Amino acid sequence: MTAAGTGGATADLLHTISDYSANYLQDPRTEHTGSAVDRSELRRRLAAPLPRTGDDAETVLNHLIAHGEPGLLHSGAPTFLGFVMGGAYPVAMATEWLTSVWDQCGALYATSPTASVVEEAVSRWLITLFGLPSHTSVGITTGCAMANLTGLAAARHHVLAGQGWDVERDGLIGAPPPSILVSRGCHVTVHRALRLLGLGGQVQPVDTDDQGRMRLDALETALAAARGPRIVCGQVGNVDSGAIDPIADICDLTHDRGGWVHLDAAFGMWAAASPQLRNRVTGIERADSWATDGHKWLNVPYDCGIAFCAHPVPHRAALRTGADYLTPAPDGGRDPVDFTPDMSRRARSLVLWATLRHLGTDGVAELIERCCILARRLAAGLANTDGVTVDNDVVLNQVLVPFTPVDGSTDAEHLARIVAALQRGPVGWASPTIWRGRPCLRLSVCNWQTTSDHIDACIDAIVSAHRTTGAAARTTTIEELV
Repeated sequence: MTAAGTGGATADLLHTISDYSANYLQDPRTEHTGSAVDRSELRRRLAAPLPRTGDDAETVLNHLIAHGEPGLLHSGAPTFLGFVMGGAYPVAMATEWLTSVWDQCGALYATSPTASVVEEAVSRWLITLFGLPSHTSVGITTGCAMANLTGLAAARHHVLAGQGWDVERDGLIGAPPPSILVSRGCHVTVHRALRLLGLGGQVQPVDTDDQGRMRLDALETALAAARGPRIVCGQVGNVDSGAIDPIADICDLTHDRGGWVHLDAAFGMWAAASPQLRNRVTGIERADSWATDGHKWLNVPYDCGIAFCAHPVPHRAALRTGADYLTPAPDGGRDPVDFTPDMSRRARSLVLWATLRHLGTDGVAELIERCCILARRLAAGLANTDGVTVDNDVVLNQVLVPFTPVDGSTDAEHLARIVAALQRGPVGWASPTIWRGRPCLRLSVCNWQTTSDHIDACIDAIVSAHRTTGAAARTTTIEELV
């Protein structure tokens, strides 16, 4: 395709996608949360060998829509309760389109002055929203996994520098080995980040209570036995139960021994933005680094995460990069590339800016509080059914539900059939987990569109699946559905 005349063609393509998008979002089928086809069918439709000659753009888009849509998981539906996946506010979706149209590289002030300044503004807003120290540094990442890597890279730099070791210059060989104390409830991305940082062999798990909260007696014992510099990884919102570690006490114990506290707070961080829920994360501002997501509870499109660090100098020292061709920000100003691992990145700050500006502080608080109220409604509605219990204290938006079968099947077999019925049914979508050795349905309420009517419909669907699944249902294993 030549460049001549492409302006009109581009406009036509964007109009095509705009019309399709509006119809897709209004189509009641998008409330049916599960995929309609299996992997083999998707491969047949979408994974043929690449042709020698390309198709015209309209044909390509039509093919992708026709054959890709049946394999979508409608995680933006208000009855989608799987994993911890929010939807996307209309203003966030529209800004995401604008971000692609503008096509800015958000690495440097020189590559996009607008994106750079917007990122500064978003950073200040989030620091204030969460009540973090005013000097906190911020990096906008692809998600909480990369935010955990960022915060722990800063932690590694800081604690080793305290031992006279420059890890960026000298590497890890010969460095004083740190002790990394990690809550058993922490997300797997914390462990992966530590492995990538060369610290996997230093990890010592810290026991948790029946809700998944770090036990202070276990932490105190581990800190006393630890040798070398210390990094403690806590959680704000257990990925299954939603439980929150005793943050203030963890900070006291760790800081008394000169350690660094990193908090994995992918969704629980947002409780700090609510006046009603803030007391559940008391002491959060006393940690040294934090990692959270925007594409979960803030309901911006994938992908968006945020790393915070109360120590800007080690944060920048751990991530900074430079080359003769990279134009530094004027007057020594902030360049986003110095605070995250990636360089070529889209201007994610624009979507955060638009969504936060649209909601305001009151709107963010209302979203978080409403989801927690709905989670409690969900738990109460399910707990009133014979053979259904709720295993966690519903402190945020997570609900854990084990079932007792009456047909002689095992808990795992019964749950697998319930999950299959939900994932293939017209209302609701949920996935299984294993909680303290027992198979459970894991339910998360974090979509801005979800109402009490949606929750009641999900309760009916779950209870119906529990009561009606039996020998006639297709045998499905938990492994197939996790």
